[in-house]
This record gives sequence, structure tokens and C-alpha cells, in this order.
Amino acid sequence: MSKFGEIVNSDIPVLIDFHANWDEDSEQEVTTILKQVAAALGDKVRVVKIDIDKNEALVTALRIKANPTFIIYKNSEMKWRQSGEQDANTLISLVEQYI
Repeated sequence: MSKFGEIVNSDIPVLIDFHANWDEDSEQEVTTILKQVAAALGDKVRVVKIDIDKNEALVTALRIKANPTFIIYKNSEMKWRQSGEQDANTLISLVEQYI
């Protein structure tokens, strides 16, 4: 968990995708969307993917119940959270609120 603390302790927004690799079609689509977000916002955002199956303690602590779940952090504070698929434009607009 200390590594997670380092990830979210940033003065730029951190968009995290909690995902499961076993859902290949959905995962491929979300990866494409996250690449679009990263390309659109460049160094104004940090995009991180966390595998829910490999990080069970963190998933439990954050009460992640759905795949995918997106969370935006800034300065170690959760700013936004949503489960379910999101499109690139929605995620870009949300992240821009915290830049």
C-alpha cells in the first residue's frame, strides 16, 4: 500500500483504472480509451492501471466492487470515482477539472 500512496501523492491528477485481465475484450477497449486520455492531456495527467486480481488488499481497502472502476486522485485525495465503462471524452473532461 505504501507504493499506492506514492502513486496518488501527486500535484497533477492521477487517473487510475482498476481492471481485471480476464475480461480481454473490455480490457482492450479500456486500454485504448486510456491511451486517448494520455495522448490528449500529455504530462498534465498520470494514467495508471491496477490489476484487481494482483492487488487484493488494495481492492478490499478501497472497496472496489466492479470492473472497471476509475478513480481520480490529486495530492493523495480522491476527487472522483465511477464504476463501469467511460468514454475518452468523459474521462478527459473529468481530469481537466483537477488540472
